[in-house]
Amino acid sequence: MEELARESISLLAKPALDTDGPRLGSFGAIFIMLKSALGAGLLNFPWAFQKAGGVNTAVAVELVSLVFLISGLVILGYSSSISRQNTYQDVVREVCGPAIGQLCEVCFVFNLFMISVAFLVVVQDQLEKLCVSLYESVTGSPEAEMPHYWYTDQRFALFVVCIILILPLSIPKEIGFQKYTSILGTLAATYLTVAIIVKYYMKEEHTATITPTYSSGISSWASMFSVIPTICFGFQCHEACIAIYSSMENKKLSHWVIISVVSMLFCLLIYSLTGVFGFLTFGKEVAADILMSYPGDDVVMIVARLLFGISIITIYPIILLLGRSVIHDLLLRCRRRHAVVTQSYENRSRVLLTVAWTAITLLIAIFVPDMSEVISVIGGISAFFIFIFPGLCLIFAMQTEPVSPRTKVVLTTWGAITVLCGAFIFGQSTTIAVMELFNKF
Repeated sequence: MEELARESISLLAKPALDTDGPRLGSFGAIFIMLKSALGAGLLNFPWAFQKAGGVNTAVAVELVSLVFLISGLVILGYSSSISRQNTYQDVVREVCGPAIGQLCEVCFVFNLFMISVAFLVVVQDQLEKLCVSLYESVTGSPEAEMPHYWYTDQRFALFVVCIILILPLSIPKEIGFQKYTSILGTLAATYLTVAIIVKYYMKEEHTATITPTYSSGISSWASMFSVIPTICFGFQCHEACIAIYSSMENKKLSHWVIISVVSMLFCLLIYSLTGVFGFLTFGKEVAADILMSYPGDDVVMIVARLLFGISIITIYPIILLLGRSVIHDLLLRCRRRHAVVTQSYENRSRVLLTVAWTAITLLIAIFVPDMSEVISVIGGISAFFIFIFPGLCLIFAMQTEPVSPRTKVVLTTWGAITVLCGAFIFGQSTTIAVMELFNKF
């Protein structure tokens, strides 16, 4: 054990390559990590707690998942330091080889694109519900009497939000710019959690049914495992972590471990409090969107809905930046084969890619608004970036890094366990999504 500890300390002390560009301090890095993780999953966690079979089971699943979540972040930081690459896909390509690197790029872009669509759908839903809540609060009339015009339609409102807010935040080249909007989004998510807790204690009677549907047997295990993709989707920030790590002032991995642990523990606190008190408030009747369980004229929840919409809006540019980098790098590589890449060409292509990404995801969100099953699939795809690719990076790194045989065996085994867990989660979520699709027909 002492030999393994010495090897671990030497790994964590190795600094990464310095890169040009803006530098992030510890707080800026933590806020961007939090905003990459605190997203649409926050609204679903009370429902996930109910589906898991109660508070104890859900928290236990969270804690087990947290070990792999932090492990994945640390592995990715270490892989970035030894490969001297500063994007997720470049790290996987350098450490695992070109074949796995190409698979990573395809999964990376597809996952980020679908997450962008899902986020716009969430924003659109919040805009619709916010308009209804404001109408009921101001006029005192029910939703059925609300007049509908083209300029009050939530799809038009989403288009305006994309043009005025999302697109300008998405155009900048560096991810370090997002640390300013990340602070606002993190505070908005924290407000939602506090509002749910306050509402629970302000409730005069607690009559919600919290007894699990399945207390034992295969159905209980199946119910517990079915929420793992939701947890993965909620805590997912691994696509952003290497870009964040590369932009930090202090690139020692021992410091990165602290950043990863603090970020994940704060996320655990926010998600757990939201899940526990949301579930205890409504029990089995909790909606998939916790805000739908509260009455429309609740002023506290109207503010929470507004702030949460702002929170989601600040996540979208981070996701777009990461997905755009893959396509942009490929475009520039192809361009260099035939001509010189000028700064103006690079800037134009970046802006055009940003506009195209935003426009396509907006169209899908408007015309294909039902993303409930897709979110489950996104949670399954997240297993590639949280479990499978980090596990593969660790396995391949141990084949070339100068570590002791004992350390190599232990870390290779851990990498294999991580890959197997990711494959299980991806297979399970895909099976559930396919079964739900067949049930509709």
